[in-house]
Amino acid sequence: MKLRYFSHSSFQITTDSGRIILIDPFLDGNPTSPVKSDDVTADYIILTHGHGDHIGDAFKIAKRSDPLFICVNELADYCAKNGFKAHNMHIGGAYNFEFGRVKFTIAHHGSLTPDNQYTGEPSGVLITADGKTLYHTGDTGLFYDMKLIGEMNPVDYMLLPIGDNFTMGITDAVKAVELTNPGVAIPMHYNTFPVITVDPEEFKNKVAEIGKVCMVMQYGEEISL
Repeated sequence: MKLRYFSHSSFQITTDSGRIILIDPFLDGNPTSPVKSDDVTADYIILTHGHGDHIGDAFKIAKRSDPLFICVNELADYCAKNGFKAHNMHIGGAYNFEFGRVKFTIAHHGSLTPDNQYTGEPSGVLITADGKTLYHTGDTGLFYDMKLIGEMNPVDYMLLPIGDNFTMGITDAVKAVELTNPGVAIPMHYNTFPVITVDPEEFKNKVAEIGKVCMVMQYGEEISL
């Protein structure tokens, strides 16, 4: 399995079987993304919530590649009403897809689309495929149940925001890593806009101080998991 980081909270997973999963594909309006929506395709698109910097270019990509959207119930309904295939789920529920298992978690944030549609609770998501579990926290503040999430779902890679203002900042994100206890922490949701400018190397160093591993992925970088 491979993981590619497009910047902000946008990632691409390519499974060993060749399935492509996009998470929160915010590309065209993203000043830090090295790719645009026309450069990517998808078999599945997972959205953590309805904000414009997360739902992003999902519909543009879907018009070309006809993926299955996987989201919490109200956001899945929103995708379906716009003419796309969707699999409705909700927080705490899991489902086995042909590529692997998806389970949604809580996230403390909001979820309103750019056209002011309510799209249910914001979420994080656990994705298990090819023997690895990734935890994309979505946009969230720190919460103690991250400890429970990590205990019940051993996490190999934790993708979590560090940009502050709208989400956790560095100090809270380090605590989130301590609670969840992932194999590797990967920071996201930073430096896209001036208000969320932070130094990811500071986060990496502070994660090392608690005995954990952090990998700062460069924009456009792809790694094998």
